[in-house]
Amino acid sequence: MEGGGMRKVSSHTSMADAAAAADFDLSQLLDKPRLKIERQRSFDDRSMSEFSLSGNVRGIDGYDSVFSPGGMRSVLDTPLSSARNSFEPHPMVAEAWEALRRSLVYFRGQPVGTIAAYDHASEEVLNYDQVFVRDFVPSALAFLMNGETDIVKNFLLRTVQIQSWEKRIDRFKLGEGAMPASFKVLHDPARGVDTIVADFGESAIGRVAPVDSGFWWIILLRAYTKSTGDLSLAERPDCQKCMKLILTLCLSEGFDTFPTLLCADGCSMIDRRMGIYGYPIEIQALFFMALRCALTMLKHDSEGKDCIERIVQRLHALSYHMRSYFWLDFQQLNVIYRYKTEEYSHTAVNKFNVIPDSIPDWVFDFMPSRGGYFIGNVSPARMDFRWFALGNFVAILSSLATPEQSMAIMDLIEERWEELVGEMPLKICHPAIESHEWRIVTGCDPKNTRWSYHNGGSWPVLLWLLTAACIKTGRPQIARRAIDLAESRLLKDGWPEYYDGKLGRYIGKQARKFQTWSIAGYLVAKMMLEDPSNLGMVSLEEDKAMKPMLRRSASWTC
Repeated sequence: MEGGGMRKVSSHTSMADAAAAADFDLSQLLDKPRLKIERQRSFDDRSMSEFSLSGNVRGIDGYDSVFSPGGMRSVLDTPLSSARNSFEPHPMVAEAWEALRRSLVYFRGQPVGTIAAYDHASEEVLNYDQVFVRDFVPSALAFLMNGETDIVKNFLLRTVQIQSWEKRIDRFKLGEGAMPASFKVLHDPARGVDTIVADFGESAIGRVAPVDSGFWWIILLRAYTKSTGDLSLAERPDCQKCMKLILTLCLSEGFDTFPTLLCADGCSMIDRRMGIYGYPIEIQALFFMALRCALTMLKHDSEGKDCIERIVQRLHALSYHMRSYFWLDFQQLNVIYRYKTEEYSHTAVNKFNVIPDSIPDWVFDFMPSRGGYFIGNVSPARMDFRWFALGNFVAILSSLATPEQSMAIMDLIEERWEELVGEMPLKICHPAIESHEWRIVTGCDPKNTRWSYHNGGSWPVLLWLLTAACIKTGRPQIARRAIDLAESRLLKDGWPEYYDGKLGRYIGKQARKFQTWSIAGYLVAKMMLEDPSNLGMVSLEEDKAMKPMLRRSASWTC
């Protein structure tokens, strides 16, 4: 791959250490992953208060000095996670690795990603034979944890090149920083030429450009850096420019009075019309995490310094807004239930003029006395009370959620196990939209019928996010229970994309088999649980400089 060769860094994790660690009490890992190297103070750990908003910003030397020990290749092509442990791995692990390797895509002889699904039984290929940015993330993490870093580096550099292409849909030009939803490699054996065709949304169902692709790219770049200890990739001019272009799209000033990011339906993992337009929790959590990851990797040159200052300002505003207005627990639900409307001025308690009668009945039964979560959306006169798994788990991993909120989210999962986990981890959202509301919200989408696909379906890929959140909050037993459920069916069912039904008992009616991120999500969950130090790739510690959550009765100007 061109330019910026990777600096090899050997792992400091010995086989003896890992074997001893198998009996380690994971409950002691409350917030920090177990690391095997002498720790210097990493850039991740620095408080944002150390960055001067007046322009006196500190140097970047030593950032991310702690890396997750995934950089040592195992012998005889045995998955590294299996070699590290003294117990016999589950037979599904070998099957999963074989299936994951079948999904590899090559460009000019080098692996550059994995296709979405390797389902030859399906009559319609659609775009499942393409490399999706968001879909590749769990595959990339699996390869990083197994010491196979080149494929991740190739993917990151190839998508940087694609970002620089002109992006047009009909006669409209997209923003320069937009990242592709997916790309496909076309092989011409007669001419011996490989070409790439990218999709920025112009071919997608609904013609919506992905907002999350750029955020996942930044998060994966940091994961690569943490895993390998190689700073040179993130420091390349093209990677620095890529981050700045992505963030410029998001940090631009406009008419919005909120620090959250305004988005259309279909711009994220839920890529069809599902009523998530506005300020969906998934995008806000990914936005927050990408900002924090970029803060650790941007150079402090003239351009980088300006971007860093804007990031710091946005992070403070975004964390306050999300923790204050998106958070829901039993106490806060009772506050909203008693809201007064038509309030004016800075002293308003009901700042968004939400009508209490708009609270759906199911929320009162669903909300336990112990637990809480970030709701799906908040905007003028509208609160979407649905539970969305990805947004809540990313909130935990990025420390958008406070330690108390993180524990409350895990409490909710334990209290509402049947509804959120059932027989196959994990509900993408809860509850499903039904009847007349389904017709209006989804546009009568036949794929998003109740308890199917994005409308309350169960997605095995979310297992890795659940596991990471469990380890960070010291609840590994929850992850083990969920993994046991997955192992009872996933392989036997052919690694489906999603499951249907209230409990996730039925293979999705249109689900592809051998879905790559279902396979990779399982592998990442297993390797992370077996070696919790892998959590460092996707977890950020709490920043103590974040302003504490204020009471809703406080003035907007406080």
